[in-house]
Amino acid sequence: MTDVNSRIETEIKSQDVVVFMKGTPQFPMCGFSGQVAQILNYLGVPFKGVNVLEDMEIREGIKAFSQWPTIPQVYVKGEFVGGCDITREMFQSGELQQMLSEKGIATNTAAA
Repeated sequence: MTDVNSRIETEIKSQDVVVFMKGTPQFPMCGFSGQVAQILNYLGVPFKGVNVLEDMEIREGIKAFSQWPTIPQVYVKGEFVGGCDITREMFQSGELQQMLSEKGIATNTAAA
């Protein structure tokens, strides 16, 4: 495993929900990252944001790691979920809330 892959693994394992994004959860630097942060905040899910703009090695490495070409990338309990479109579609259909619940991650009951 390369150094960047081990750093990515460490980030993914550091919290139940991790989002590799442009910007931070408080200040997203692109609309797609902002949408993912909004969804998770709406559901009341604590998550760690990894700002790929601060580290080009992580920015490029995460794409190879997941074999997914775009950012943001959402990981739940170490498992790659998808990017903005998939996260949004799963949220709208209720699949995201169900998956989080099945993995033992609480969401706001009012939002579910």
